[in-house]
Order: sequence, then C-alpha cells, then structure tokens
Amino acid sequence: MATSVKLDDNSKSCIQHLADIRRRSAHWIMREAIRDYVEREEARETFKQEALASWRAYQETGQHLTDQEVSDWLNTWGKDKEIEIPQCHE
Repeated sequence: MATSVKLDDNSKSCIQHLADIRRRSAHWIMREAIRDYVEREEARETFKQEALASWRAYQETGQHLTDQEVSDWLNTWGKDKEIEIPQCHE
C-alpha cells in the first residue's frame, strides 16, 4: 500500500540531514520513525488497557497489594533471597 505524507520544508530538511549523517535514505529514516512511533503507541495503549482492567478487577474484588508490599518485593529482585510476589488481599 503506497501512502504519501506531506511534510513542511523544515521537517524535510531535518530528515534529509539525518539521512545524510546516517548514510541512509530519507525514506528509510521516515519508515523507521513511523515504525518506532507505532510500536511505542501500541505499547502505551496495551499498558493503558491493562491498567484499566486492573482497576476494574480491583473495583470488583477489592484484591490489592499495598505500595509497601510491592516495594519490599521489588527490593529483593536480583538478590540471593528473592521472594515471590505477595498474594493479593482485601
């Protein structure tokens, strides 16, 4: 699918300058930029949807961990006595 994008002269110039520095085509720079943007936005949307699902689950069940419980658990990561994630509770 061919798609065209209209860019202002300043953006075109910046892209071409970067392409020259990287020894890549302007087309390659734009494709990479779009790919990176789409990946980042998809990850952001996934995070948002997971957060909303967690919030709904909390509202329905009341199950949670306190910030201290999570902090204590995270502080064991990478240490000899790494503990398992605590169980959620009301």
